[in-house]
Amino acid sequence: MVNVTDQILPGTGRGTATRSVGVEGAVRERTAQDSAPSTSFAGPPPHAGEDFQVRGRLTSNAPLAPLVWFKSGGTAEWLFEPADVDDLCDFLRALDPAVPVMALGLGSNLIVRDGGVPGVVVRLGKAFAKVVADGLDLTCGGGASGIRVSSTARDAGIAGVEFLRSIPGTVGGFVRMNGGAYGREVKDILVEADVVLRSGERRVLALGDLGYTYRHSELPDGAVVVSATFRGEAGEPAAIQAEMDRIAAAREASQPLRSKTGGSTFKNPPGEKAWALVDAAGCRGLRRGDAQVSEKHTNFLLNVGQATSAEIEGLGEDVRERVKATSGVTLEWEIQRVGVK
Repeated sequence: MVNVTDQILPGTGRGTATRSVGVEGAVRERTAQDSAPSTSFAGPPPHAGEDFQVRGRLTSNAPLAPLVWFKSGGTAEWLFEPADVDDLCDFLRALDPAVPVMALGLGSNLIVRDGGVPGVVVRLGKAFAKVVADGLDLTCGGGASGIRVSSTARDAGIAGVEFLRSIPGTVGGFVRMNGGAYGREVKDILVEADVVLRSGERRVLALGDLGYTYRHSELPDGAVVVSATFRGEAGEPAAIQAEMDRIAAAREASQPLRSKTGGSTFKNPPGEKAWALVDAAGCRGLRRGDAQVSEKHTNFLLNVGQATSAEIEGLGEDVRERVKATSGVTLEWEIQRVGVK
């Protein structure tokens, strides 16, 4: 397993004394430089016969609560923020294959359990947030937000992707979860996705390779979406902006946007609305500790104080039990729950 001790000081881009990282656990100390620091592997990576350096930031025991919308949960055993795609590929090739890897976007549809996340959490930064329009195509970095994608599309006169304005996440999460809202899904606009597999291999997957169903894909575990190409249709920027404004107003009116929440909690069952089933089961405002079912939109759970992830997840299970008892429907989680309870 990757091994690390002292870390780069957050927000400074440099450290006082960092240590190199060893795939086999060997650690050797080095002096930090004024230039962009790197963390070097002490032993040869599994697929190479020489040392190499990771240019991104690797942090041990990294708190994840500040990075997710619920503001709860434990730490990541390791948090890796790669400098670029090559850096990510090199890192994953060097990492012990037994170490689990999970990608983290904006943390908007995620419960990080209180025991934390073992292995490596990969978070894509600004280098992965670019969006480029070419004709009716949009090439979007895996770390780009839905607002950035839809705004770039508007400026280029590309319609059909306005719905991404309403999804609080990044392109990587949209692709993995077949994100959707207001009658459209990623599968309706995706051309291909550029991913780095857990092995460190980079591969381009076409729409048909992802096996999309409702809020689900067959993207392999540990794979990280580094970019995606979406295709829209010709439109007028003013009309596109009007549709984005309509969507934003609808969200503002119906969803608790300024709360510590995780977005839509449960998938809509076939022919049903999850919020209506939750409401009919008498769960509006239901609480467990500082976790509460939203009174504004009953398919949202809230952290109204200092709720633990156990309280939030437990409240979700309470809701599922009540809905099952009243309607016979078993709600499926839409929010991803990761880590150790």
